[in-house]
Amino acid sequence: MSQTEINRQVVILGSGPAGLTAALYASRAQLEPIVIDGPQPGGQLTITTDVENYPGFSAGIMGPELMNEFRAQAERFGTEIINVWIDKIDLSKRPFTLFGKESEDSEGITTIIKAETLIISTGASAKWLGIPGEAPVPEGLGGNGVSACATCDGFFFRGKPVVIVGGGDTAMEEAMFLTRFASKVVLMHRRDEFRASKIMQERVFAHEKIEIMWHTEVREILGTKEEGVTGVRIYNNQTKEESIFPTEGVFIAIGHKPNTELFKGWLEMDEVGYLKTEGRTMKTNIAGVFACGDAQDSYYRQAVTAAGTGCMAAIDAERFLVEHGEQEQKNTATNW
Repeated sequence: MSQTEINRQVVILGSGPAGLTAALYASRAQLEPIVIDGPQPGGQLTITTDVENYPGFSAGIMGPELMNEFRAQAERFGTEIINVWIDKIDLSKRPFTLFGKESEDSEGITTIIKAETLIISTGASAKWLGIPGEAPVPEGLGGNGVSACATCDGFFFRGKPVVIVGGGDTAMEEAMFLTRFASKVVLMHRRDEFRASKIMQERVFAHEKIEIMWHTEVREILGTKEEGVTGVRIYNNQTKEESIFPTEGVFIAIGHKPNTELFKGWLEMDEVGYLKTEGRTMKTNIAGVFACGDAQDSYYRQAVTAAGTGCMAAIDAERFLVEHGEQEQKNTATNW
């Protein structure tokens, strides 16, 4: 099997808002970056319908359309984008080495990528229940009444009743946020107590708009493409009864998982797997490797903040290359 070798000053893993913004800045700095698409080109916005909170689009814009604009802008300044599944990496020395293949299931390395600097923008994925009706449209109702981000989508549920599934701090935060828009918020949890912090629980218990249903498991999300969500099929694990609960929106709030498995053993992470960065920079514990977007941000997780950190990572990488080049020149002069 023939192999292709690519050598670049800047390699960017991931093509969501963070990765493509990093590519835009690196391209304009004439660093000729290459972006590796990954399993979900464009990131989570490609499974989002209306985006109304990204600056510059007064009438809103569809998620996939927004990411197409990101992509076109980066490419206009010379960014190359390839679709390769990165199977393993070697960050022991510069240039860093990434080993790619055609797909997750294919065998054999087809592409070897050498990177003087590496920007990681692999994002994070919302955890889902894995139930019927939850998948993104058109297979399910994801993006059409089903969401994993109240901050992103709560505005669309003004005056409507919604359901939240979860029992941790994320679920409590989502519930409180949704009370600003929804007519009623029903928090469904499969146990008889939450694992969220005490102060968050107290706020939820005290809010008049929030109703709690204990011992409740959501088994299916009901609705149509035309109507959106109309209800959920629920199961009470104490009474063993199943019923239909009407609602117009479902928010899954059982956490996020950063897509950082590939970097275990190389880069410092928190207990969940979010990459740690240094101070106000996007620097990781390995010089020349930078992280941005949802792969390192467990708090904000917004497209606009991801884009901001992508910009920061590109500037950090550019400065690193300049400083490293200057240092190499000094070393060469001294040795000579």
